[in-house]
Amino acid sequence: MIRNKKLAMPFLLSAALLTVSATGCRVRQTQEGEMPDVKVEGGQVPKYDVDAADVDVKTTTEKREITVPKVDVDVKPPADGDQDPPKNN
Repeated sequence: MIRNKKLAMPFLLSAALLTVSATGCRVRQTQEGEMPDVKVEGGQVPKYDVDAADVDVKTTTEKREITVPKVDVDVKPPADGDQDPPKNN
């Protein structure tokens, strides 16, 4: 169970956006894929030294009143017969 609701909101918003974007279209595989024939010898994974920015997030208890625009979104996924037929190459 999530104890801090302020910390949970970004995660919940991200999950909701991912769900909406994933259900807004239909994806079908039109051609099989295959791996190329290769022979791999030796090698090394590259090493990285990353200097990330320091992020300091603070919250305040100051109350503000803001006006939020109302947005209507109408998502209609394609019907089964509305797609182009698969292309055979």
